[in-house]
Amino acid sequence: MRLAKSFSIETDINEYVDETKGGRSASERVNELLRRAMVQEQYHRLEAEAAEFFGDTKVDRAEAKAFQKASLRAFGRD
Repeated sequence: MRLAKSFSIETDINEYVDETKGGRSASERVNELLRRAMVQEQYHRLEAEAAEFFGDTKVDRAEAKAFQKASLRAFGRD
């Protein structure tokens, strides 16, 4: 479904759309560029989410090393 909307576009962006639209309409080209931008934005969000999720690994590694040392001492006593 297509909706008729009105947006203001900067001159340099309009020139780029005109230069790269080929045989398509300017609206089709703008929609294509916006879809690509949406996907790129989603990748950036996922990347930030992954960085936040895996960002605490230093704490986990320190805890893991401490557990490993304690385990080795316990094995050494047996």
